[in-house]
Order: sequence, then C-alpha cells, then structure tokens
Amino acid sequence: MITPRLHSELRETLRLAAPLVLGQLSAVGMNVVDTVLAGHYDAPTLAAVAIGTNVWMLCLVAAIGVMLAMPPSVAHLSGAGAREPIGALLRQALWLATFIGVGLFFAVRHAGLLLRVMGIAPDIVEHAQQFLHAISWGAPALTGYFALRGFSEGLALTRPTMYFGAFGLVLLVPIGYVFMYGGFGLPARGAQGSGMATATVLWIQFIAFAVYIARRRNYTCYAPFAQWDWPQPRAILELLRLGVPMGISLLMEGGLFVTAALLIGSLGADVVAGHQIAINVASVTFMVPLGLAMATTVRVGRAAGGGDADGARRAGFTGIGASLASQVVSCALMALFPHFIAALYTDDAAVAAIAAQLLLFAAAFQFSDGIQVTANGALRGLKDTTGPMAITTLAYWGVGMPIGYLLCFHFGHGAPGMWTGLIAGLSVAAALLFVRFARESRVLAAPA
Repeated sequence: MITPRLHSELRETLRLAAPLVLGQLSAVGMNVVDTVLAGHYDAPTLAAVAIGTNVWMLCLVAAIGVMLAMPPSVAHLSGAGAREPIGALLRQALWLATFIGVGLFFAVRHAGLLLRVMGIAPDIVEHAQQFLHAISWGAPALTGYFALRGFSEGLALTRPTMYFGAFGLVLLVPIGYVFMYGGFGLPARGAQGSGMATATVLWIQFIAFAVYIARRRNYTCYAPFAQWDWPQPRAILELLRLGVPMGISLLMEGGLFVTAALLIGSLGADVVAGHQIAINVASVTFMVPLGLAMATTVRVGRAAGGGDADGARRAGFTGIGASLASQVVSCALMALFPHFIAALYTDDAAVAAIAAQLLLFAAAFQFSDGIQVTANGALRGLKDTTGPMAITTLAYWGVGMPIGYLLCFHFGHGAPGMWTGLIAGLSVAAALLFVRFARESRVLAAPA
C-alpha cells in the first residue's frame, strides 16, 4: 500500500525525472542520429562511427562523471538554505570543466594507437580517427554544458535539460546530414562529417544554455555570473573529491561496454554494426532509469542537506522502485520486437539479424541496469562515492569482462558470449549497490 508520504515522494521524483528523461533521450538521440545516418551511408562508415563513438564515450563518461559532483553539491547547499555559495560553486565548476575539456580534447585525438592495439581493421581505424579528430573540438563545450546542467538540476530546475537536449537533437539532424552526405557546396565527409556535426551542435548547446541561465529569473538570486572568479583550489578539489570516484565508477561501467565493443570489432564489420545497433537501443531505454537516478540524487541530496535522514532513505527507495517499473516496458519491447527494431536502423539483412539476436541479451539486463544506476544515484545524493567506485570496479572488471572475454573468444560464442558477461557484471553491481544504499541510509537515519 502506498502511503501519503510515499505517494508525495513518488510524485516529486517523477516531476523532476520527466524532463531529465526527455533530456537524456534527446542526448542519446544524437548518437541514434549519427548511427542511423551512418547506417544508411554504408557499412564501413557505420562501423567507423560505432568504433569512434565508443572511444569518445570511454573518455567522455570519466569527464562527465567528475562533473556529476555538481548536482549533489548544489542540492545539499540548497537544502541547507545557502544561496550565495551556489553561484560561486558554478564558477569554479566551469573552471574545472575547462581543464577537463582541454584534457579530453587531447586524449581523444590520440586514441588511434588504442584502436590499432585492439586489432581493429585498418580501414575502419582510418575513418574512426577522422571521426575522433573532428568530434574532439566539442569536448570543452560538452564538459561546460554538464557543469551548467548540474547547477540547474541541483536546484531542482530540470526542464532546461529537456529544452536544450531537444534543441541539440533537432539541430543535429540537418547539420549531420549535410556534413556527412554533403550539400550547400560542402563535400560528403562520411564519418568525419558526423564528428564535425556533433562538435558544432555541442558548442551551440553550451552557449545557448549559458545565455539562458544568465537571463532567467529562476537563477538570479544565485548570481552565477555576477562576478569573475579565478580558480580556487579548495573549491575545485572538493568537487574533485566527490567527482573523481564518480568518474571512475562511470569509467568502469562505460569502459566495460566500450572495451566489449572494441573487442567485438575484431569479429568483422557486420558484427560491429549489429552490436552498435543493439547497444544503441539499450542506450535509449537506459535514459529512463538514468533520468530517474538523476532525480533521485537531487531528492536524496536535498533531504540529506536539510537534515531529513528518513526522507533521504525514502527518496532513494522510491527512485529505485520507479526505475524497476520503467524497465518492465523496455524489457518487453526488446524481447517481443527485436527484428522490427533492428530493421529501423539498417537495410542490411546480415547486420539486422545480428542486432536482433543481441537485443534479446539487452532485454535480459534491463532490470539489473535499472537498479544499479538508480541505487548509484541515491548514493551520490548521500555524497557516498568511494564505495560505489569499488563496487563497480569489482563487478564490471572482476566479473563482467572476464566472463565475457572467455565466452566470446576462448569458448567461441562470439558477440553473444560478450553480452553474457555484460549481464553478469551489471547483475553483481545492482545487488551490491542496492545493499550499500540500504545500509548507508539506515545508518544515516539511525540517530533520528
């Protein structure tokens, strides 16, 4: 039976989560646009964009993870009624975003060696490098954008995430088509054009979001851009203290999927393309629990910052329950309509058949994926980041990757074997993160 307090918590979580889900769907929709455009260009271009996107994401998740220190930090300050420090925190976060963005720029541009070490076909490596060189120019804009998002989301103002996510998606369709296929006097650039289009849209999103925050009344009392602040080591180090473990946690999970994709890259272009389609679909459905996890972080953080330990515990379990409910739908869609979904991405029968097979594996890990991301979001709200870092490292690299690698290459099961390892890693992470939140929130509530 749902009590009035639980009903109220669920309503507030969904109110915050709905724009975040739509914003995240728009963000991953940019990858979908790239994939669909590349899929109808030709199979080698799709494979190059798939490999390039996975390397980009490997660097990206670590950088974004550090910036995820913003929502719980802002939520704690907001819950405690502190306003002036929030604007100052954003200015320091933008400095941190600049440093990380520049580092990401150089890291992405020198990723070609990694591709060659992984045994990717030389023709795919060449086009993937062109994609990476182009998209790297958008790295500072992306980290800055996530600093602004974290500021807004920590204040429980989540609609801008939806607005600017949709804005970027709408822009990418025509820009991506022109840059990839050519038009208006521009030559067709294939994979390189895909990277150029994404980088362009990222800068437009960042500038538009900054202007929005500077002009909207909802942010005025925090004076985010009222003055110039030089980097302050203490504030930046505090963000890093929270953010680095989160970045490592995301890197452990993202690295599992990216490494799986790179290893699968040695199995041929059709297998790579099929894997990319299946993982793209799973990424789309993952945005729902991810949005719920972000809302859960804010709800738990505001309650914890205001000294409401029972409220923090209730917010966490409500978010996890809502995430499980959402995964019922995604699991059913992948299990019942795998061939129809695959056909939306490609006209190549061989690629579609591989993608449909892997979608059944994606359906199998929907519940564990939903639990692990939302439990991790609840723990972020408690500013507990080092424990989840250890858990994800163990689950993904101590369990998931060894199982996947052995089944894929040693026992000869190919891509399905690698996906079995993904299921194992996510399941272990889900169980351990759920237990940790149950324990940590109980300890927090005990004195009350």
